[in-house]
Amino acid sequence: MELRSPLGLALAALLVPLIALYILKIQRAVRPVASTWLWAEAQRDLLARSPFRRLVPQVPLLLQALAILLLAFALASPATRGGGVAGDHIALVIDTSASMTAKSGDTTRIELARREALAIVGALSPGTEVMVIEAGREAKVTSPLDRDRRRLTAAIRQLEAREVEGRLTEALALATDRLRSLSGSQRIVLITDGALADPSGLVNTAIPLKVIQVGEPIENTAITRVDVRVGVDPATRRDQLQAFAVVAHFGASPRDVFVTLRQRSVTEPLASRQLRLAPGESTPVVLTFEPMPGDRGTGLILELSPGDALAADDRAYGRVPASKKLPVVMIPEGANPWVRRALEADPDVEVLGASLSALGTAALPADSLVVIDGACPETLPPGDLLILNPPPGPCHRVVVGDAIDQPSITSWNEADARLRFLTLDGVSVSKARRLELEGERDALVRSREGTLISDLPLPGRTGTLIGFDVGESNWPLKASFVLFIRNLVEQARAGRARGVSGGALTGSPLRLRLPPEVQKVALTPPSGEEQQLVARAGLAIIPDVSRAGFYHAAWTDSAPGSALAVANLTSAAESDTRPRELVAASAAQAGPGGDTDAALTPWLWLLALLALALIGFDAFWLTRRSRARAPSAPRAPTRTLSAPLAAQRRQVLEGERAASGGPR
Repeated sequence: MELRSPLGLALAALLVPLIALYILKIQRAVRPVASTWLWAEAQRDLLARSPFRRLVPQVPLLLQALAILLLAFALASPATRGGGVAGDHIALVIDTSASMTAKSGDTTRIELARREALAIVGALSPGTEVMVIEAGREAKVTSPLDRDRRRLTAAIRQLEAREVEGRLTEALALATDRLRSLSGSQRIVLITDGALADPSGLVNTAIPLKVIQVGEPIENTAITRVDVRVGVDPATRRDQLQAFAVVAHFGASPRDVFVTLRQRSVTEPLASRQLRLAPGESTPVVLTFEPMPGDRGTGLILELSPGDALAADDRAYGRVPASKKLPVVMIPEGANPWVRRALEADPDVEVLGASLSALGTAALPADSLVVIDGACPETLPPGDLLILNPPPGPCHRVVVGDAIDQPSITSWNEADARLRFLTLDGVSVSKARRLELEGERDALVRSREGTLISDLPLPGRTGTLIGFDVGESNWPLKASFVLFIRNLVEQARAGRARGVSGGALTGSPLRLRLPPEVQKVALTPPSGEEQQLVARAGLAIIPDVSRAGFYHAAWTDSAPGSALAVANLTSAAESDTRPRELVAASAAQAGPGGDTDAALTPWLWLLALLALALIGFDAFWLTRRSRARAPSAPRAPTRTLSAPLAAQRRQVLEGERAASGGPR
C-alpha cells in the first residue's frame, strides 16, 4: 500500500471543528418567566464559567468523523502494488530454453516461471491486454493479445521447457514489433533464469522492459562440445573411432566426474575417464575404440556421472561414421580414365564400377559419390553426383543445348567450394555443349559462348554438370583438374558426415538423406512418439527438434531401410547456471508511460463510496430519532415535579395567599 497524493490527508483536519461543535455549550435565548425553579439545572449551566461541556460519544459523531477520515484517505490516492504490470498492452515473454529444465529444490525453473506468469495475469487491471510469447530457439506467439484470463492461463500452463539454446533477442524483437503500433502504454515482461546466450538483447528494447528472474543458484557440469571422427590407430593401422568432447564445470567448488562412452541401447561402456574439474574449468576429453564392421551407423552416447540438477547437458550423442575411405562409383565401369586416375591418386578413395541400371538399388553404397559419363540418369543416387558430357536435352533443371566449337573460358566462380584454390587460365576445350540454366548463380565456369560447367540443383546433395568430355581438352594435364576432383571428393565426404551422423543443434531443422524412391518415413524421436514424414527426392526434413538425442527413421518403400540422425544441445551459455545480474535497457526505467514495476491498484473511488455511505447512514440515523420523538397527536405537556420542588412550590403559594389575605 502506498499514498500517491499524501497532501490529501490534510482533509482530516476537519475533525477539529467537528469535535468542537459537539463539546461547545448551546447558547440559550433569554426570556422572562414567572419562576426559574423549573429550570434550576439550566440556570446553573448558564452560571458556569467554562463554555465547553464533557464530550459524550454519540453515533452521529462517530459516523461523521469516520466519513471525514475516509475522504481524507481517498484524496491521498491510496494504491497497492500487485503481481500485475502497469500498461494497456503487455507482452509476457517466457524463457523456455534448456536451462529452464534445471531443478530448483523440488520443482523446475519453468514451473516457477509459469507461477510468476499466472500471478501477473491474476493481478491484471480491467481492460489490460496480454500477449504470451515463448522464447526458445525461435520466438513463438503462444497467445495473441487477449483480455480473457482463462485463455491466457491455459496458454501459460501449456508452456514447456525445451532442450534448446534460447534466443531472447528474437523474442523481444517480436514483442516490440507487435506492441509498437498499438495506442496506449506498452510493457514487456521477461521471465527467465538468466542463463542467456545473448544478454545484449536486453539493452536494445525500445519498449519499457521488466525482467523477473527465477530459480536458485546451482552448480552444473556439462558437455559443451562433441565430435566423432574416424582415424587410424598408429599401432594396428586399423580404423579407430575418436570421440572428442569438451567438459565444463560451472560451479564454485571442485567436482569429480566420470565421462563414459557407450553405444546406443548398450549398458556396457566402450571407454571411460575420470576428471577432477576446478571451478570454471573447461577441459577436452578424447575417448577411443576400434569399431567393428557392423558398428557403422550405430549411435553413441557420451555421458557424465553422477548427474546434476540440469540433466539436459549431462549427455551428448553421436554416430559411428562410415569408413574413412569414400566409395566412388564410376558409371559405366570403364568410363573416363582421366577422372579415374585423378580419383585413384587419393588414398582415402575407393573406386568402384557399376552400370546405369544399378542406380537406385542396394548395389550402390548409399554414401558414395557417383560419376556418370555420357548420360543423364532419371533416377538420382542418394549421394553426390558428377555428370560428364551429357547428351542434348533436359537434365534435371538444366537444359543441355547445342554444340560449341573451341569455346574460350572467360570466368569461373571462385567462391564455390568446388573451384577453391585453382585457376583455369590456359585451359582450352575443343568441343562442348552450351548449358542453359534457370539462374545465373548456378553457373560455375563461363565462356563467351555460354556456360560450360554448372551446378545441378539437387535436394540434400551436391550435383555438378560438365558440358564437355574432359578428354577433348587439355584440362587433365593441368594441376587445376586434380584440385577440382579433390574438391568434389572432399565435398562428398563432408556431405556424408552431415547426412545422418549429426552435428545438428537442437532447435534447428534436421535433414535426413534417404534413397530417392522413398516417399514416406516413420520417425521415432527421443520422446518415443512415432511421427510420419514425407520425403521428396531423397530428402526428409525433421522440423521439430526440441530434444537432444537420436531420431530414428525407417521406411518400407522399395527396399526397406533405416537411418539414424543425432541432435545435441552443447551450449555453454545454457549450461552456465551461475547467478548473474541482468541489466535491462534504459527504457525500462525511464520509458514513456511511467512506472514499469508492478501495477498499482487504486482505492480512491472505493473509499469515497464508503464515506458517502456513512454520510447517508448518518442522515438516516438523525431523521429516524426525530420521527421517534414526534407525538402522534398534540396534547398539553404533563410535567411531574420532584417532591422537594413540589413542597417549595406549596410554601410559595401559601405565602402569597397570606400576603393577599385569602386564597387566590
